[in-house]
Amino acid sequence: MNAPSNDFSGIHAILYAFFDRDEKLDRQAMRKQTEIAISTGVQGIAALGLATEVAKLTEHERRTVMDWLAEDNAGRLPLAFTIFGTSVAEQVAQVRHAELAGANWIILQPPIAGSFNAQEYIAFFGRVADATSLPVAIQNAPAFLGRGLGAADMTALTSGHPNIRLLKAEASAVDVETLIHAIGGRVPVFNGRGGLELIDGLNGGCAGYILAPDIIDYAVRAYKDYRAGDLASAEDIYAQMLPAVTFVMQGIEHLMCYGKRLFAARAGIEVFDRAPAMRPTGFGEQLVQLHARRLGRF
Repeated sequence: MNAPSNDFSGIHAILYAFFDRDEKLDRQAMRKQTEIAISTGVQGIAALGLATEVAKLTEHERRTVMDWLAEDNAGRLPLAFTIFGTSVAEQVAQVRHAELAGANWIILQPPIAGSFNAQEYIAFFGRVADATSLPVAIQNAPAFLGRGLGAADMTALTSGHPNIRLLKAEASAVDVETLIHAIGGRVPVFNGRGGLELIDGLNGGCAGYILAPDIIDYAVRAYKDYRAGDLASAEDIYAQMLPAVTFVMQGIEHLMCYGKRLFAARAGIEVFDRAPAMRPTGFGEQLVQLHARRLGRF
């Protein structure tokens, strides 16, 4: 069953990967995470991004995550999957499974193999986008992925491939506002970074955010108040979530270690890492519990 069409706005949740003691994907934890995320009022739900530790998953596991999330979402929210792969063929194969699972849109990551010029990435993304009729987002996170595109590159992509309809950025509010201005509003822009600079990013023109679910209930409330014109309340809610966001967003591995544990502490889920992984320190665990108490249970 397909969810309502996506207008590319609001707060969307992207899932963590939860593993059991044997380092296998934990079906029950993944289902509980989905239910909690949906209960917060997010406008969409997604998986297989950096927060899902996609590079640690086999191709079969990536498809399994798609199937599980589609089953648990049951058409309630717009559904997206990040497409991971080192070749056009591998990414198109993942797109095909996303289509079968009922995805409403997809997010293309640059291939992790090598580092190439912009034209190579434009051609790569274009070939994958042309293989589907689904709306496509381009993930532009050079600080995290080591490769990215500029405003002129994005304009070329959206001009040549009309189903490329969104840019997923991972950048400061200043940089994202500059990008939004440079592309002239051709496509909406989402940001991420765990919700850092949430209000500033919205002031700069971000249409929404895609966030892991550790503080997503606060982000949803702040976003809704902001759109309703209650800026004072939005800023107050953001101030409440900011210490936890700052704690977990010290890098991607740090987010996988502590952001996941923060969500788990608030949700009543046990965390088991899949090696290789950053392991928490005793002080880090204390901070997780401190922030979890301040934020409260879901």
